[in-house]
Amino acid sequence: MNAEELRALQAPLKARYKSDAAAARVPVHALGRLDADGVTCRIETGHGKALAGLHPATGGNGQEACSGDMLLEALVACAGVTLKAVATAMSIPLRGGTVRAEGLFDARGTLGTDKSAPVGLQDLRLRFELDTDAPQEKLDKLIELTERYCVIYQTLRNPPAIACEATRTGSGR
Repeated sequence: MNAEELRALQAPLKARYKSDAAAARVPVHALGRLDADGVTCRIETGHGKALAGLHPATGGNGQEACSGDMLLEALVACAGVTLKAVATAMSIPLRGGTVRAEGLFDARGTLGTDKSAPVGLQDLRLRFELDTDAPQEKLDKLIELTERYCVIYQTLRNPPAIACEATRTGSGR
């Protein structure tokens, strides 16, 4: 896809959202099903299922996906697609490349063994290695715009309000 094709693809969407801002507010969702026996959650996606479990540092066996890894995978996916879209719009030719996200988590926090240890991922890093001949100034602008328009990156940088609730279903009612 080139810059003209991308603009043509997105032009009607941009026009609609300028005239009807409410249409741009698109609901997204995820659904998981809890395992009755193990400490796992089956995530149902539009592209298959994933089984999430404990990280080995918290008692997991390493057979299931770790939610921390899944968060970083979502960041990599979003940043990669955003970077490709921005590079296309800027006519920056990319022959290929990699996107890597890394972070740390302190298992003491989630295990509750040290109340001062943080719960959650810390020190996130996002790195792009790009196969391109573009000058550094263009790459700097590419990264600036990727950061600006990447949904997951911006969600992590500027966390939204979040609510948590529980209701009973089935025989527990």
